[in-house]
Amino acid sequence: MKNTGIRIYFLYVLFFFIASCSGVKKNKAKVVFSHIPTEVADVEIDKLDNTSTLFEVSEQGKKWVDSIYDAMPIDEKIGQLFMVAAYSNKDEAHFKAIEKLVTENKIGGVIFFQGGPVRQAKLTNRFQAKAKTPLFIGNDAEWGLSMRLDSTYSYPYNMTLGAVQDLKLIEKMGVQIGEQSKRLGLQFNFAPVVDINTNPKNPIIGFRSFGEDKYKVTERAIALMKGLQSEGVFTTGKHFPGHGDTEADSHKTLPTVKFSKERLEMMEFYPYKKMFAEGLSSVMVAHLDVPSLESRKNYPTSISYNVVTDILQKELGFDGLIFTDALNMKAVSNVYKAGFLDLKAFLAGNDILLFPEDVPLAIEIFKKAYQDSLLTEKRIAFSVKKILKFKYLAGLNSYKPIELKNLYQDLNSSKNAALEYELYENAITVLKNTNAVLPIKELEKQKIAYVKMGDATNGIFISTLKKYAEVTEIADGSLDSLQLKLKPFTTVIIGYHKSNVAFRNYDFTDEELSKLDFLTKSNNVILDVFASPYSLLPITNFNNLKGLVVSYQNSAIAQEVSAELVFGAISSKGKLPVTVSADFVAKSGLSTEKLNVLGFTAPENVGMSPKILSKIDGIAQKAINEKMAPGMQILVARKGKVVFQKSYGSLTYEGEAKVSNTVLYDVASLTKILSTLPNAMLQYDSQKINMETRLDSMLSIFKNSNKKDIRFKELLSHYAQLQPWIPFYKATIDRNGNPLGTYYKKVMEVPYSTKVADSLYLRDDYHDTIMKRIADSKLLPQKGYRYSDFTFIILKEYLEKLTGKKLDELSYENFYKPLGANNTMYNPLEKINKNRVAPTEIDTYFRHQTIQGYVHDMGAAMEGGVGGHAGIFSNSMDVAKIMQLYLQKGNYGNREYFSQKTFDDFNTCYFCAEGNRRGVGFDKPQLGKSGPTCGCASMTSFGHTGFTGTMAWADPETEIVYIFLSNRTYPNDAVNKLSKGNIREDIQEIIYDSIEF
Repeated sequence: MKNTGIRIYFLYVLFFFIASCSGVKKNKAKVVFSHIPTEVADVEIDKLDNTSTLFEVSEQGKKWVDSIYDAMPIDEKIGQLFMVAAYSNKDEAHFKAIEKLVTENKIGGVIFFQGGPVRQAKLTNRFQAKAKTPLFIGNDAEWGLSMRLDSTYSYPYNMTLGAVQDLKLIEKMGVQIGEQSKRLGLQFNFAPVVDINTNPKNPIIGFRSFGEDKYKVTERAIALMKGLQSEGVFTTGKHFPGHGDTEADSHKTLPTVKFSKERLEMMEFYPYKKMFAEGLSSVMVAHLDVPSLESRKNYPTSISYNVVTDILQKELGFDGLIFTDALNMKAVSNVYKAGFLDLKAFLAGNDILLFPEDVPLAIEIFKKAYQDSLLTEKRIAFSVKKILKFKYLAGLNSYKPIELKNLYQDLNSSKNAALEYELYENAITVLKNTNAVLPIKELEKQKIAYVKMGDATNGIFISTLKKYAEVTEIADGSLDSLQLKLKPFTTVIIGYHKSNVAFRNYDFTDEELSKLDFLTKSNNVILDVFASPYSLLPITNFNNLKGLVVSYQNSAIAQEVSAELVFGAISSKGKLPVTVSADFVAKSGLSTEKLNVLGFTAPENVGMSPKILSKIDGIAQKAINEKMAPGMQILVARKGKVVFQKSYGSLTYEGEAKVSNTVLYDVASLTKILSTLPNAMLQYDSQKINMETRLDSMLSIFKNSNKKDIRFKELLSHYAQLQPWIPFYKATIDRNGNPLGTYYKKVMEVPYSTKVADSLYLRDDYHDTIMKRIADSKLLPQKGYRYSDFTFIILKEYLEKLTGKKLDELSYENFYKPLGANNTMYNPLEKINKNRVAPTEIDTYFRHQTIQGYVHDMGAAMEGGVGGHAGIFSNSMDVAKIMQLYLQKGNYGNREYFSQKTFDDFNTCYFCAEGNRRGVGFDKPQLGKSGPTCGCASMTSFGHTGFTGTMAWADPETEIVYIFLSNRTYPNDAVNKLSKGNIREDIQEIIYDSIEF
């Protein structure tokens, strides 16, 4: 009986095909058929189970399904089978065409393609309002809504997720995509792709696959599925029976899969079997030629009864919804006519016909088949009731329109980026690490170059690398000339950057392969690949590479996290999802050392609210608007991760030069804890001094002075009765404020070589005058807290006498170079361009010029720019490194600079009982109402403020580092409006308010 029915069916098909080719017009199908036996449809439907416990509905749900179905005429029932394509970036004519299909043909759903989220939401509301039975709405959102929609978030591709070993993160990604999908009114996300990509030449799957290992693919697909479906969004496993080992694109032609059925059951079917047991909602059937499953030559699986019904539904027992792949794809549309193709796909066992080309024509053809009993009521009911059941499960029985308010904000929550950081931290894979070249350590011994390959952007990668160390970008068209430039460098980082949107355009060019081979023979090269791991396939020799990193994609966060890995802020955890060479097979991946250096992440990942932190923007803008400072840098770090780093305003009120994170500020008194104090800690650590050391034993100039008995801890706690300061410069200028010729020359000559500013050189022996005036100065009448610059002028003198080196040299060698604080320096104009330095003042009283790149403090200027109390220029990132060093009690980059005991001794308030809040060199929170902090920092916190409008603060209890840099003294320091406005303190309060756990 079955064979007879099939023979008659093919006569029907042949007759209709001839008729359709003989001029049957769309929407006018008037073909007359003789009666056709119905045994095929009836017998096979009876063998299928449509009462799955996985997708069970309540009695109320069953009544809803039956009532809707029973009220539908045959046209509407057939209309439910179609899910048409819509684009929110097209015109009104397109929208009206879809609307007509909704109102006249009663289609069952819409799959949205390119457009935008708000436009799509409006169209969804519009179409749903016109629908008699609520529509299914779907998107391809394999890596998030951005796969189809602009202004939405793009998560990592499946290939990247294939490297992630923590499945909870992938499930979390599913949850977030599910939340966004639901917010946009979707019931279906046509994901995950469960194709096992065993063919590197696959032109259409590739990075859309989780990898080549069936177990790894399955684990990740299930994790993503569970996350999505936990939010009430149905998922679709695709592309059955398996598109992973093809070399043709089914959008363009019909790919062939030549494996035996046994191989397919063992490999390609494996994920589906496991996912069915876990509750996969639906399956999409691909357009493939699989001879072992379908004997008819070049007959697509999507319209094969044997594949869709016998194998998928009967053998594998799947009873969820079955979608065809898009029916406009050339694999089927070039061979079979619209409408006729739809009927073939439905009779094969599919429930929903995706992207049909001509719905009205198809409905006419279906109706004719129904009239002639080829298409039975039982077959229609089987799929339509299943569709209605899923609509009920999706809540469409009580449909509510999408709320448009805050839609963009809800879809682009900051938690998206927070998760992306975690995913890349777990995905980026190290394949080679000869002699532990990764992470790069001992920065004082390194000279690092960067060479770019590929045609995509690399800005975030290189800028992040430069936050860790001095990295020089090198480029040259000639290989020999390039190598000559690279000769002085100890390490060469090559970044290979390719566009994220490319399917196959990720291969190295022949020229790049030659360049790579040439450079690796003569340099210590670390290759970092921001592209598919398949891009490594053409490389035949990896022997000369010292380090090999696969970062998978070229997104901003991938670049940032990869730079973190290069310098040890994170360790590598990823495993290769596919084989790229005999040496680097699937599951390869080395673990690298994690160093305690600052990294980068989103606020949520360290328990802070980005919404509250965003209030900093308003405070900063207020300061600029009210001319408290022309610009500023603000940085916040917690738990060793920078979570907020922004620059605001301009270098001056008049200029157009904007502040960037690379601009250097005169940090004024922060110099005390950034330069002089850490060097003193080294001497303390080596027991050259202690808290009771007397000043006369430190410097002979004080042996017979009134200061000889001042103890070290009194000196650094500003508890030594010292005068606050002496305006040394006033003794060297005339009544009109002009420098006296006795002390200054306009050009450098012996003995006038101490540069104070442009064309202004001080006598070299004036330093002795400064020290003598300090030694001879009177003490304050009473012992008590009184801030004094003398403390650190004295300490500088001590350190230089003891070591025989200048303070700038000591700080650079002992701290800045090994820390990678290459933006921290005295006298920046000796190293960088002036336009990278914020000016501090228009001096009309001493130097008579704009002070830009020269220290603002007059006393430090008279020391040639190198003062113990002032003179350092830096940016927020470098200051944060040094504060993190303190927070970690002397250890940074897994290197001990000084002992924990030393730090604890210096961070002790020895005179709090006497009303002096100061630690030894560090400022501490206020004891009363007024002080340097918001009043919310813990008493173990420490830091300093600076006259130019700066602040650096760290809190061991909350693990917070807060940096504020500005040039509030520009154009003059007449009124400290920044301090009066409590700007630094208000920002600090916001930071503490943002802490959630």
